[in-house]
Amino acid sequence: MKRYDAVIVGGGLIGASIAFELAQAGLHVALFDAQQPGREASWASAGIISAAPETPSTIPLLPLSRASAALYPAFVKTLQELTGREVGYRPYGTLEALLTGDVREELSTLIAVHHGLGLKAEALSAAEARKLEPSLSEHTEAAILRPDEASVDNRALTQAALDAAKHQGAEIYAGNAAKALWHGGSRCKGLTLANENVEAQWTIIAAGCFSAAIAGCERYAPVFPAKGQMVSLRTDAVSIKRTLWSENIYLVPRNDGRILAGSTTEHVGFDRHVTPGGLKKIFAAAIELVPALESAHVEETWAGLRPDSPDHLPLLGSTDVAGLLFATGHFRSGVLLAPLTAKLVREWVTTHTVSVDWERFSPMRFLEAPKAHSASSHEPD
Repeated sequence: MKRYDAVIVGGGLIGASIAFELAQAGLHVALFDAQQPGREASWASAGIISAAPETPSTIPLLPLSRASAALYPAFVKTLQELTGREVGYRPYGTLEALLTGDVREELSTLIAVHHGLGLKAEALSAAEARKLEPSLSEHTEAAILRPDEASVDNRALTQAALDAAKHQGAEIYAGNAAKALWHGGSRCKGLTLANENVEAQWTIIAAGCFSAAIAGCERYAPVFPAKGQMVSLRTDAVSIKRTLWSENIYLVPRNDGRILAGSTTEHVGFDRHVTPGGLKKIFAAAIELVPALESAHVEETWAGLRPDSPDHLPLLGSTDVAGLLFATGHFRSGVLLAPLTAKLVREWVTTHTVSVDWERFSPMRFLEAPKAHSASSHEPD
């Protein structure tokens, strides 16, 4: 029987980052993934690093979001130096364009909200916005510059985290799904795989929207998929430095010249088909924001499954079963929160304390206050 200090279920960016942190701390670590690691939500993301809450429901995430964003420069530097992989980190900020409605009132409100939350945001006139990003639509009436935000090539970053974890001695098992938690009395002893049990002092569930399918996890992690469709575009007619944002779209530039456009939020179960309706929304909003994209070449389309939860907040921390931790349900913030999530898990495992309070996100909240969590009961954000 295999024995480890810690076993992790899920080989996305969250799981890989945890594996790296724990292995770097000297623990004997194994990571198990049902398929090739890094091919689910972490692969499908746009890689935006923004602490700004997208909706009121995500405001409680702000302390974690700010702390994790602050870790990113060092996180990226460490992974790049250790693996030799460039991960496309772009610390150039976000420009949010206001195109319609009562722009003056909306601008004032958004600036006040950001400042009230302690986030940097600068009001720009239309002329100032187009000076920074000349490709913006002439219908842009005002904009907000959020200078502290960044983006990263999430696919490259996830692979770098996996490589770094291996470099530190973590064992990565692809195509080896966890079927159930392995209990021994009041303690979680490890995992039940297809043909064997694996023993560990700590069992960490980071399997995204698939976490609830692991027997014994569903009562703590009622997560479900939120589909997001994305498009990769390329054209010499458009050069974007910052992430561009509007009410209906975000455009994220990559170092190789691609521009990622997304994304939809659809609660349609585990369906990951790209649909004409989804693409229509993305193309229309992208062209509205940057008209020259109308002639861009479509390089790739895809859909990913974000791990949503009943309150749209992640599940982080320990449970009433000794040795069992959760790090899942990050919804639209998985890339943003990866460095901090890994740090907090490592702190808890090694010292039983955490440097940023995560009690608000405890998986125990769903046992204490059961809620209906079928995907059909949630409207897209």
